[in-house]
Amino acid sequence: MGNIVKNVGVIGLGSMGMGIAQSLIKNNIPTYGFDLSPNACQTLKQAGAVAVGQNAAEYAQDLQALLLVVVNGRQVEAILFEGDKPLVEQLHPGTIIVLHSTLAAEQTKRIAKRLEQYQLPLMDAPISGGALKAAEGKLTVMASGAPALFEQLNAIFAAISERLYRVGDEVGLGSTVKTIHQLLAGVHIAVAAESMALAAKAGIDLNMMYDIVTHAAGNSWMFENRMQHVLDGDYTPKSSVDIFVKDLGLVMETGKALNFPLPIAATAHQMFISASHEGFGHQDDSAVIKTFKGIALPEKKV
Repeated sequence: MGNIVKNVGVIGLGSMGMGIAQSLIKNNIPTYGFDLSPNACQTLKQAGAVAVGQNAAEYAQDLQALLLVVVNGRQVEAILFEGDKPLVEQLHPGTIIVLHSTLAAEQTKRIAKRLEQYQLPLMDAPISGGALKAAEGKLTVMASGAPALFEQLNAIFAAISERLYRVGDEVGLGSTVKTIHQLLAGVHIAVAAESMALAAKAGIDLNMMYDIVTHAAGNSWMFENRMQHVLDGDYTPKSSVDIFVKDLGLVMETGKALNFPLPIAATAHQMFISASHEGFGHQDDSAVIKTFKGIALPEKKV
């Protein structure tokens, strides 16, 4: 296989995967899109994809790189290794598997080892930036893998990211960096919710509280972004409560593997589990504020 990757498949056309696939198309990279949703496939076809479908297997022979943008490690393993004739057996040896999903480092390493049997190299490349940055081709990528792969994927990373961090040559390091980032993201949302819940309990005008915090030292990107959802009373999921049940779970697994205490992450994790348990799992992650009782929160304006 030559040095430069031409045909790229994207599996998972949710808000992140769709943005990634569209950014590739905008940069004239022949792109194939795969998703269980016919609507998502249709949207990408209209944006200029070479081909779309529910299953990557029918185009496996055409692909030189396959980007996975799915929810979790369980889905990654099912897509690659399960079925009568697993996808890994249908891809050309040398096809680069790029893992954009957030997984525990140990799981990423296990998947890389299994892929080696099929001569399929893995790039461990978690992403951050949300749907908006994905659509603009301005994601932050935290990648680790063999140096030669970075050269081959150069055009792809240029198309989808504003910042590419080469964390190292060893698969798993990218996943670890992303997990540490998710510790902060999850804790910031949880503590933002706690502070706004306290303001509600104290009878402070929430719009004023929001305005003060976003112009003062206590602000965080997550406070500014997610507490706006609370003010709007709009919990349409951009990123759901259950995603942080999973991601902070990975944080806790990482701490356990390293025998390292993570007291604040553990508390935030319990808060998201509590929100999920109360039935808010599929709502926006800012719905963690609903676990606080005895306060009135803004309602969505109709």
